[in-house]
Amino acid sequence: MKSQNLTRPDSSPIGVFDSGFGGLTVQRVLLNELPEYDYLYLGDSARTPYGTRSADVVLQYTVEAVEWLFRAGCPLVVLACNTATSMALRTIQMQLLPSGWPDRRVLGVVRPSVEELAELEIGALPGITPPSNAAGTVGVLGTPGTIRSNMYQEELSLLAPSIRLVQQACPMWVPLVESGELEGPGTDFFIHRYLDPLFVGTGAPKPTKLLLGCTHYPLLLPGIKRAVPSYVSVLTQGSIVARRLKDWLDRHSNMEKRLSKSSAVRFVTTDNADWFSLNGSAFLGKNFQAEKVRLT
Repeated sequence: MKSQNLTRPDSSPIGVFDSGFGGLTVQRVLLNELPEYDYLYLGDSARTPYGTRSADVVLQYTVEAVEWLFRAGCPLVVLACNTATSMALRTIQMQLLPSGWPDRRVLGVVRPSVEELAELEIGALPGITPPSNAAGTVGVLGTPGTIRSNMYQEELSLLAPSIRLVQQACPMWVPLVESGELEGPGTDFFIHRYLDPLFVGTGAPKPTKLLLGCTHYPLLLPGIKRAVPSYVSVLTQGSIVARRLKDWLDRHSNMEKRLSKSSAVRFVTTDNADWFSLNGSAFLGKNFQAEKVRLT
């Protein structure tokens, strides 16, 4: 494995958290689009998947991960996990930060993704009227936990109530990606199993945009694009998060000044480090070496 420039013990990196490999697709874009910052990526791969777990368990695991990143020196943490964002972000922002970490911030992937779906300006206020060309039907594909939380519907109803949202849980997609089954008849079967109900044989309006509401799903993008009509735009979250994070940092200069900037990155996992490094390279787009850590 190629080594990477590692964060120093006294650095103040941006923490990036996911339940496993998927957030590496977000980390990949962050390294390309905001390369000057230091990053600390944590994948809780020993306890993945989060998408089929209860809300209480997801909250517990996410809080443990976020607090570990805080103790490791991260002033800012990005939850690059839709399930963690949907089930834990509000509680973390409203309870954990004020009571224990008032000088830290945690951001998620749902709000910026909804703004993108609705074609709203970055940092749009609730109730803002979306542009006329944003009316219609959009879709979100996610884990059962993300869809069950209904957070995408809540955010979209708040920001752009004229837009209709359809949601589809895709429980087999994360296991397919984690096992490296990115192409083939079996993978195509499960892609069509979840996408066909949105486009085939119903009189309901068809979505013109689909958000991949799980950071694992970009690895299935070629098959997904083949399975949907040509008029459908498929949105991935890496570029959305990077663009919206840059804007957030521009608007929060006090936090931006606290972040260390030496283009360093460190990867840690709760599972076997060599296994995580080997399998994670497909998500990150290059080789890296992770370390194993304990969260508690």
